[in-house]
Amino acid sequence: MKILYAIQGTGNGHLSRAREIIPILKKMADVDILVSGTQSDIALPYPIRYQFKGMSFVFGKDGGIDMPATYLQLSTRAMMNDISKLPVQEYDLILNDFEPVSAWACRQRNKPCISLSHQCAVLNKHTPKPKRKDFIGKAVLNFYAPTTHSYGFHFHSYDKNIFTPVIRSEVRALPIEDRGHYTVYLPSYDDTRIIKMLKNFGHINWEVFSKHTNKCYVSGNVCIQPIENDKFIGSMASSKGVLCGAGFETPAEALFLKKKLAVIPMKMQYEQQCNAAALKDMGVPVFKSLKEKHHDKIADWLLNRKIVKVDYPDMTEQILQRIIQQHTTKTSQDILKEISTMSY
Repeated sequence: MKILYAIQGTGNGHLSRAREIIPILKKMADVDILVSGTQSDIALPYPIRYQFKGMSFVFGKDGGIDMPATYLQLSTRAMMNDISKLPVQEYDLILNDFEPVSAWACRQRNKPCISLSHQCAVLNKHTPKPKRKDFIGKAVLNFYAPTTHSYGFHFHSYDKNIFTPVIRSEVRALPIEDRGHYTVYLPSYDDTRIIKMLKNFGHINWEVFSKHTNKCYVSGNVCIQPIENDKFIGSMASSKGVLCGAGFETPAEALFLKKKLAVIPMKMQYEQQCNAAALKDMGVPVFKSLKEKHHDKIADWLLNRKIVKVDYPDMTEQILQRIIQQHTTKTSQDILKEISTMSY
């Protein structure tokens, strides 16, 4: 059996989850990997069969997406060429983690495409949504990578095909301790703005992991360093708390590690607004931005030692087995059709 596993390369969450899923898939089938998009700081330790530019959102430096940069790096012609040339018909199963090239290639050839992502869980009618409606943001999620079947991951199992987060084995194995510092990951803010805010809390040691630097440096009580997987998860596991964007993997791992968590959702990013709504329902503080007017709320969070308890069992292999069995087993109609076309 041949499986194409297509992964979105924007941000680190998709590739972090893929590092856990790929070795399990390889035990079950012959797997080719496709990655499209940029803006990721994590490499896959596996051969990548297809690498495409795709459609990536470029992180800005003031809390949102850099739309001009996103537009400039978008090549519609190259995207259409990749879609037309991708040989999806050669595979028995296409698994898609919010990846547009394979999704539209399957749509073009009328081939089933199975979504295995957080985004499809966000779109489920039973999952939390922000009070302020965002029709454009929802439409982007719907049409960015359309699939025929959906299996999602979220902070809770809100529906029958929604599962709790995939927590990487390396994170599950980490020793959990409290060395007193706070870990920060806010990729849509530049270092200067982060430092300016965090210096207001001079009694706190901050370990900031930044997309905007390639070297470590210290400014007062703030240590800035480039993103490196082992250092980042080690910092989280030994922290008192985590301040990050309202993505999915990092908040989920922080909750699993029993850390005090607060999030700042990216502006104009519907998925993160939905994540923030879900986390707020769970009791996680949500700050609208990193502006000075939110100083008191951050100070209150630092004083509040409340930790949100979660239960995220390791179910990844069972989930993958269920999906593969359900979508590769031939039905009686398929078998009868094959028999009717046989020549004797």
